[in-house]
Amino acid sequence: MGQTLFERSGGFSNVRQIISAFYDKVLESENLEKHFVNVDMRRMIDHQTKFISAMMQGPASITDDMLYRAHRALQITPSEFNEVAYLLRETLEDFDLDEADISHVCNEVRKREPLIVSSAN
Repeated sequence: MGQTLFERSGGFSNVRQIISAFYDKVLESENLEKHFVNVDMRRMIDHQTKFISAMMQGPASITDDMLYRAHRALQITPSEFNEVAYLLRETLEDFDLDEADISHVCNEVRKREPLIVSSAN
């Protein structure tokens, strides 16, 4: 049996490095930084590491309900979601993941856009 994307990516420690680099980019964005004022970034990186690990067929589990509850009050716009998705893709490319693996992760994230973007936007 072949390795999962999570295993090929180096497991939790490497995924955490990817997510740390991803949040460095997110926090540099004038459009996105407002969502992270007074946020415990270590905790955020832990949660996002679990989420992306789950998208990579890893052992972490994040349910759709958990995603919805975590994002429903944040008023995330479609353009903000698209910027985050772009920064995620860029970061995965920076870490030299295979294009097929990058596409898999990005497609899995995009499938969850309705749970993350506020319907009022």
